[in-house]
Amino acid sequence: MNRIESETSSDHGQPNEPEPNQAPASPAYSQPVSVRNAVLLMLVLIAFWGGNWPAMKTGLQHIPPMTFASARMITAMLTMAVLAMMMGEMRLPARRDWGFLASAGVMQMGVYIALLTYGMQYVPAGRSSILAYTMSLWVVPGAVLFLGERLTGWNGGGFLLSVLGVLLLFNPITFDWSDRLAILGSGLILLGAAISAGVMLQIRGRHWGASPLALAPWQFFSASLVLVPLTLFMEPNPDISWNAELLGSILYSGPLATALGLWLFVEITRALPAITSSLGLLAVPVVGVLLSAWILGEEITGTNTLGLLLIVGGVGFVAVGGVRGRV
Repeated sequence: MNRIESETSSDHGQPNEPEPNQAPASPAYSQPVSVRNAVLLMLVLIAFWGGNWPAMKTGLQHIPPMTFASARMITAMLTMAVLAMMMGEMRLPARRDWGFLASAGVMQMGVYIALLTYGMQYVPAGRSSILAYTMSLWVVPGAVLFLGERLTGWNGGGFLLSVLGVLLLFNPITFDWSDRLAILGSGLILLGAAISAGVMLQIRGRHWGASPLALAPWQFFSASLVLVPLTLFMEPNPDISWNAELLGSILYSGPLATALGLWLFVEITRALPAITSSLGLLAVPVVGVLLSAWILGEEITGTNTLGLLLIVGGVGFVAVGGVRGRV
């Protein structure tokens, strides 16, 4: 497994020294988790994020999209702040982490969530999950070009199968190209996926001076600086129907899928090559499509079934390659 690290902020490859009044990172987080634990965490993350698509779609029936996105982000921030304090990881971010917070916080968590949530108004939950996880396909060439990772036979086969599966699930032939709102929604989600892919590559190539848990509350705080003003501008008087469905949707999407999900995502991305982790996460839209069909009644056609099987096969290729020590 390749261990890619970017140069430190000094640009001389020397370890970063703690800044004044900044506590050093906890030794427990100085190294990524083991590959085995990363795979187990990925299974948990796939379940969390797969279930988030019908949860978001359900919530958007009762609340405007940007208001929902802000509520999701604020509850996630509070969750991670409490968790970080309980584990003794709550501290101000060091100056060397500000750039990361700008990209992973403002761009991935703020801009990405805004684009995704707004676009989901016009796109079914299952299709939204497929479009969002084109991110995983874009990471593969980026990891080869920028991180020096190798595309092995197993990973390459998994990549090709997954591409075919995503194309079949999206099924552009049956897409209603006359529906401008559906095109707008799909375009916004695709743009968010591209942003998320870039941040995923940055996480993999980054030298970590602080633990992911210590940085997580500040990532959500940075995202809130984008989402809350945008919400106040776009939805100054939101029409909200408070009920058990909406509360359940916010609590699932915020503290569980977003807060704990981000923590798992960063740990997985640190431990596994970007190609392996990105292709493994393609199982998320599979779970999203299946749960959206079960919970929301969205249709699964024969074409969708074939697409799901291809993606599962692609993820299986990546898993087999990992077992054979070729990740």
